[in-house]
Amino acid sequence: MKTTPQFTVIFQDEHIIAVNKASGISVGGDRWDESKERLDRLVAQAADKPIAKLFTVHRIDRETSGLVVFAKDEVTHRQLSLAFEGRDIKKRYIAIVHGRPSWQETACDLSLIPNGNKQHQTIIDQYRGKKSLTRFKLLGSAGNLSVFEAFPETGRTHQIRVHAAALGFPVVCDSLYGKDKPVLLSAIKKNWRGDPLEEKPLLARLGLHAAELSLPAQTICAPIPRDMAALIKQMEKAASSVFSLEI
Repeated sequence: MKTTPQFTVIFQDEHIIAVNKASGISVGGDRWDESKERLDRLVAQAADKPIAKLFTVHRIDRETSGLVVFAKDEVTHRQLSLAFEGRDIKKRYIAIVHGRPSWQETACDLSLIPNGNKQHQTIIDQYRGKKSLTRFKLLGSAGNLSVFEAFPETGRTHQIRVHAAALGFPVVCDSLYGKDKPVLLSAIKKNWRGDPLEEKPLLARLGLHAAELSLPAQTICAPIPRDMAALIKQMEKAASSVFSLEI
C-alpha cells in the first residue's frame, strides 16, 4: 500500500526552500503536544546543503495541504516576513465546500480572534477581533458541493475556513467549522447504483489546499493532491463542465 509523502520539495535556492505539504502535519511545533512531528525539522533534513536552522516564514493549518516556504538565512527570513506583514505576498487557495452559491465572486470581511482553546479555534468578533478579508471565486458546482478559489488578504488562523463557513459554505471534512463526514461519490453522481456499505470516500480530510504564493521575486505553485484532484474530477464529470482550475 502506497503512503503519501509528508512533503515534496518544489523549489530551492541559496535563500529559500518551498515544499508542498501533505494534510496532517504541522508546520512548526504544537504547544499542546511537543512530541508531534513537525514539518520544519523534516524539511531542514531534505535541503540540498546542511542547514543548522531553518526559518519559518509563514504557516498553514495542519489539516491543510499545500505550499509552505522556509527561509535558509536570517536576512531572507526578515525580508519575507516583512513582505507577508505588508501584504505584498499574494496567496491563492483551492477549497471544496458544501453548498452552491448564487454568486460568482464575493468577499468576507468579518473580524476574527482566536478563542484560545486546545483546538485553536477562531471566532468572529466584530468588537475585539482583528480586521480580516478573504475574497472568493466560484469555479464550479456539482450536487451540493462547489469548488472555490480563495484569496486571503490577511493571515488570521483558520481565516478561509471561518469566512467560508460564515458565508454558508463550510469547507468539506472540517470538524471545527462544518461537517466532519467524508465526501462520497453518491452525494455527487446522479443515479448512483453502488452498494452504500461498500462505498469508499473520495475525500476524508479537510478540502483546502494552498496552491500559490506570489513572492517579490517569483510565483511558486503547489500541485493539488490526488485526493482533492480526484474529487474535483468527479464533480466535473457530474456537472459536464471543466472548472478552469489553474495549478
